[in-house]
Amino acid sequence: MSTVLQPRLFDAQSAQRLTASGLPPPLARALAARGVRSAAELDLLMRELIVPGQLTQVQAAAQLLADAIAARQRLLIVADYDCDGATACAVGLRGLRRMGAQVDYLVPNRFEYGYGLTPEIVDLAATRAGGRPDLLITVDNGIASVEGVARANALGMRVLITDHHLPGASLPQAAVIVNPNQPGCGFPSKHLAGVGVMFYVLTALRAELRRRGVFDEHDQPRLDNLLDLVALGTVADVVRLDRNNRILVAAGLERMRQGRIQPGLAALFQVAGRDARMAQAADLGFAIGPRINAAGRLTDMTVGIECLSTDDFDRAQALAHQLDALNRERRAIESDMQFDALAELDGRALAEARTITLFNEGWHQGVVGLVAARVKERHHRPTVAFARNDDGTLRGSGRSIEGVHLRDVLDLVTKSAPGIVTRFGGHAMAAGLTLRAEGLDSFARSFEQAARASCEPHLFQRTVATDGPLAPAEIGLSLVEAIERQVWGQGFPPPLFDNEFAVVEQRLIKDAHLKLTLELGGQRFGAIWFRRTERLPTRVRLAYRPMIDEYQGQRRVSLYVEHRG
Repeated sequence: MSTVLQPRLFDAQSAQRLTASGLPPPLARALAARGVRSAAELDLLMRELIVPGQLTQVQAAAQLLADAIAARQRLLIVADYDCDGATACAVGLRGLRRMGAQVDYLVPNRFEYGYGLTPEIVDLAATRAGGRPDLLITVDNGIASVEGVARANALGMRVLITDHHLPGASLPQAAVIVNPNQPGCGFPSKHLAGVGVMFYVLTALRAELRRRGVFDEHDQPRLDNLLDLVALGTVADVVRLDRNNRILVAAGLERMRQGRIQPGLAALFQVAGRDARMAQAADLGFAIGPRINAAGRLTDMTVGIECLSTDDFDRAQALAHQLDALNRERRAIESDMQFDALAELDGRALAEARTITLFNEGWHQGVVGLVAARVKERHHRPTVAFARNDDGTLRGSGRSIEGVHLRDVLDLVTKSAPGIVTRFGGHAMAAGLTLRAEGLDSFARSFEQAARASCEPHLFQRTVATDGPLAPAEIGLSLVEAIERQVWGQGFPPPLFDNEFAVVEQRLIKDAHLKLTLELGGQRFGAIWFRRTERLPTRVRLAYRPMIDEYQGQRRVSLYVEHRG
């Protein structure tokens, strides 16, 4: 599929102000294109974080928790099985225990119990050896758990929901719901991750306990030492990094660089071969997060939560090595599944299709989302991949493209073909669903029809936004170092430049990646295009990111190619 490289528009006056503040002009233009108007907006200070009081029901949550702590009630966190859920659980455990709570956790096995606070999970919680909990606290889930909350209420357990996902048609009858995306919540940042919501709840709880005289400002528990976990969960969940989220991530990264880091996170950096003293958001998204997610994909998230919540570094190291081993296993499974998927798609005519639906009898339920993501990236089509459940139903995970709201499209499917989808949930870019065993073909047809009916055709042409060309003299260490000082991520992507190069040399390395020597304006640059095996013509327009390569103490700029125009 051809790719259109489209330079971003930017406000020239903002770019001039940013350049005058000392930023390299290419970075100034890129920041202006992302809505930054002045250098002051790049000072990501914790004092500028949106205050908790703007989050609907956060004060009610603080009072509920403070009453439970005072009454020595048993609290149980019901976690989710991804990195956001694991970090939210670890933050909740650490923060609540510091404030005197009796709190434990339970995390569902995705293969046995499915997603969220299900009635089965509630029954499991009620029969725990330590006694039935008085209060269940969901983290990164719960907003769609209508039946589970009803079951908890029937058993005499109250429920506090902390979540960030989009709600369904009706809300659960929980004691309190804290979710920036629930109806009527005026919180300005709708993109908080689950761990961010839990952090806000703890901040409000600490203020409530101060008001009650349990602590004062001098002896209150510190919450800033949880920000490394908040940063990890926020980046790994690929939520939009608006300014509020960038403040949280910047604070967490700074703690990592200073060595003030949780033992489990330090151990994960170690097994990933990354230096926490040089931590970037990309390390969290591409090295640390996948290792934690591997536990939830292949077994359950217990080992991930234990790794992030232990204070024993030796134990943290052992757990980090377990997560690393699971991640290697996950990569092997994913590689086989991707081969299957691409082989099947080779026989399909995809040019006119708007969607892709995949199923293989031998696929692993925990990895179908990664396969969907890879296929979506390759073919620029909303993709849902399915595996078979033990009960014979099909469990799917979907990934979408910019402009196609996957949850809304699936909602249309349920209306146009009722009964096929037995359960679904998610957001714009990702969703999960369950089908009746015989419903795959009907789903594929309805998915295609819903996308055609609700989405403009131009959305299915791959268009990549770039930050325009660089002059040869601008491609240097000073530019890359200035870029690395900023916090980048979903919704605030790092600069991507494009130029027309002469291809001087190209060769395959490891039979998988294209190693290049490119010429621009008489200067030559080393470049690499990962997972690209097709040769390039002698002149070509490429979209790339300048990065720093370090070898034997020497630092030089290399170009990481991502797209061809």
